Order: sequence, then C-alpha cells, then structure tokens
Amino acid sequence: MKYWGWFVVKLVAAAAVLLSVDYAIRALFPKRAPSAYSHLEPFAHDLGYTTIMMVLFLLCYGAVHLIIWDQRTRCRTCLRRLRMPIATGSWSNMMLFGQPKTEYICIYGHGTLDRTRSGSRTPRESLADCGWSRGPGPAGPDGRATGASLL
Repeated sequence: MKYWGWFVVKLVAAAAVLLSVDYAIRALFPKRAPSAYSHLEPFAHDLGYTTIMMVLFLLCYGAVHLIIWDQRTRCRTCLRRLRMPIATGSWSNMMLFGQPKTEYICIYGHGTLDRTRSGSRTPRESLADCGWSRGPGPAGPDGRATGASLL
C-alpha cells in the first residue's frame, strides 16, 4: 500500500505544480472581447497561446513519464531505489546462461527486479519480494540461509 501511496503523492504533486502553471498561463493571456463570429478561447486562434499550451502538454507528459520510470525502479517494501545492476545471460550462449537480463536489488534485502532484455519494446519485469536467495553455504535449522551465505 505504501508503494502505491507514494505513486499517488508524486502524481498529485506534479498535478499541483502543472495546474498552477496552467492557471498562470491562462491569466497572462486575457480573453478577447466578445463580438460576432468570435471565439472567446484563445486556443487555436492565438499562435503564442497555442504554442505555450503545446509546451505545457509536453511538460505534463514528461512529468508523468518520469514519475512512472522512477516508480518502476523502487523497492515495493521500503521505497528506496533499487541498485547494483548486474547483467546476466547471453544471446549467443542462451542454452548455458539463459536469456540476457539486468537484475537490480534492494540493498536492504527486500527483493530483486529482473528486467529481461528482449526484442520487444517494453521490458518484462518481475519483482520478487521473497528476500535474498539462499546462496551456497550452510542453512539454519529453519532452512533459511545463515549470515555467511548472504555475502
């Protein structure tokens, strides 16, 4: 829940900033006096206003894109950025090493994020919230890895 709450907070903050910019732009361009066959809205009738609104639209799109990009690279438990990218696999040795992918980990051990480098435009992602994987080494009485195998 904290993960999606942080996403909503970022979206609301961006909307507040961009809507205030929109209101400032509308205040700077006063509406024309009504007359016969005239439109009161300057959009598509005033080149300067239309250009500024197009730039504002691009800023809105860019802000949403950056928010989504940032959210996809955060840990779902502690909201910290996932770090330590490790490239694994090889296309030429796919039978031995598997499909190429980049793994990011949470430095506090909450999980990993696998981004498969496939031929598609959108990477396939899977977030494993199972903690650190048990490496080679002795296991404790409950089957979990001991501190020596987490290194």
